[in-house]
Amino acid sequence: MLIAGAVCPHPPLLIPAALGAAATEPPAELRKVATAAAAAVAGLLAAGPDLIAVVGGGETDQEYGPDAAGSLHGYGVGVTVGTGEQVLPLPLTIGRWLLEQAGVLRARATRDGAARPEVLFQSVDQRAAPSVCRKLGMITAQRAGRVAVLAMGDASARRARGAPEVADPQAEDYDDDVAEALAAVDTRWLCRLDPARDTELVVAGRAAWQVLAGAAEGSRLDGRLLCMTAPYGVTYLVASWGQQPQAG
Repeated sequence: MLIAGAVCPHPPLLIPAALGAAATEPPAELRKVATAAAAAVAGLLAAGPDLIAVVGGGETDQEYGPDAAGSLHGYGVGVTVGTGEQVLPLPLTIGRWLLEQAGVLRARATRDGAARPEVLFQSVDQRAAPSVCRKLGMITAQRAGRVAVLAMGDASARRARGAPEVADPQAEDYDDDVAEALAAVDTRWLCRLDPARDTELVVAGRAAWQVLAGAAEGSRLDGRLLCMTAPYGVTYLVASWGQQPQAG
């Protein structure tokens, strides 16, 4: 059963080492995204999951174990995340880094002896139909008694048409609608997102969002939008989903 969810973007620049000399003083917008992402991951851990599934778009559907690693070498940055085989696509690489920063993958147990949650990394075909993503989410939610999903993906990368100061109204409307759906935990709306718009608006997160939406079916969750910003013409959304408090 899904007991918590989070949505985070996957810009390589979230990792300070990727910033080079600017690592000691990262841009304010990146600090904003990093702070929100850390809070979203902390929310997952606070829910006490037995399993954390990190989901992100890729070339194919592929599950990786907790030892899988990734790198930013393909982006011209000499950064490796994890010590295992470097097989994770970018969204899962950044997702792994977020979990490492939260201490999830550093040790088998906490200082007080409590067990860490199990972790798996799930790449979902970026072109997958909504029904396929939804089904994968439903299956993921059944993999443990208490499941948390970290959905990694950027929103539109077409916030500007040729020049930073020229807004793209279609991209803005799309991102605003997705942000509203994430805040409202509107899983039905998210599952209706059209894959054709991924190419049109350069959206990387749609498949992962729909896996999260499928996993959330049957759960009563509240949502919060923690961050929405587009510092480089790409919209970064951070959201947190958690269980509704029990009525007294």
